[in-house]
Amino acid sequence: MRIGPYQLKNNLIVAPMAGVTDRPFRMLCKRMGAGMAVSEMVASNSLLYGSEKTRRRANHEGEADPISVQIVGADAKMLAQAARYNVDRGAQIIDINMGCPAKKICNVMAGSALLQNEPLVVQLLEAVVGAVNVPVTLKIRTGWDKQNRNAIRIAKIAETSGIQALAIHGRTRACAYTGDAEYDTIAAVKASVNIPIIANGDITTPEKAKSVLDQTGADAVMIGRAAQGRPWLFREIGHFLKTGEHLPAPEAGEIHRVLLAHVHELYDFYGEQTGLRVARKHIAWYTKGLAGSAHFRHYMNQLESPAGQLAAVDDFFSEQAQRGTRLHYIGELTS
Repeated sequence: MRIGPYQLKNNLIVAPMAGVTDRPFRMLCKRMGAGMAVSEMVASNSLLYGSEKTRRRANHEGEADPISVQIVGADAKMLAQAARYNVDRGAQIIDINMGCPAKKICNVMAGSALLQNEPLVVQLLEAVVGAVNVPVTLKIRTGWDKQNRNAIRIAKIAETSGIQALAIHGRTRACAYTGDAEYDTIAAVKASVNIPIIANGDITTPEKAKSVLDQTGADAVMIGRAAQGRPWLFREIGHFLKTGEHLPAPEAGEIHRVLLAHVHELYDFYGEQTGLRVARKHIAWYTKGLAGSAHFRHYMNQLESPAGQLAAVDDFFSEQAQRGTRLHYIGELTS
């Protein structure tokens, strides 16, 4: 998988997720086998540039190449400025969000709402490609709703505008995260353009990753929510694609070590009190499906000190070790 001058180590990409794909999570997933990780989206509104949140999102210190930053907006001039702002701060790839289904994004005609306005899509893509000297990529959905699937037309616009890779979540905006991903649509897009296509949606296991690659002909897969609390999914998929064999599921001891390292990185990145709050959701994801996890999560979410949080994690995994726990997943995860 190649994007502009960047040859990725594999074709496994971490999806941009608001409030999740911060620098600690991106770096962890890359260490665990992801070839690239896209940052959580940064608003193009220049008034936000001075905020602490925006500065954190533009912080890529120590992150392995390539550094991909996603921007969102509906004004060509502002989107171009946002692209330059992030390139000046280390972004090596700029990704444009036209896939987010959230109402607060779509209500300002950004994200997947842009799929309704193809002339504006042209303006935005050309403005950003013309504003920076790094590769520009795009993420979309299959359309606004099932009656208005226009992914092929958007893909052709993207290719003509100079977009160097296109990620497609296999659902319409109206579908949000319900129903099955439309891999047939992704396959049709792949057949219609010559730029790399990245398939996204419902990729939760090594077998599913291989099936989606085979079914769509896509150049890469993008994995989102299935990697929450499960960053080793990337090494599992990578091994399966190379060998056709499964790695053993991680044991409780490894989950404990990965979790503690992640939590400490969150404390360092956000500061202890904000890091404590951010860590809660990650701890919940890591422990989901393990014995006694529901009670543990309820207790852990009431703790107000990093020391208490770390001690609770240690106690929980000490109990898991006594059981000889190996991770087993309950239910179907979604991406």
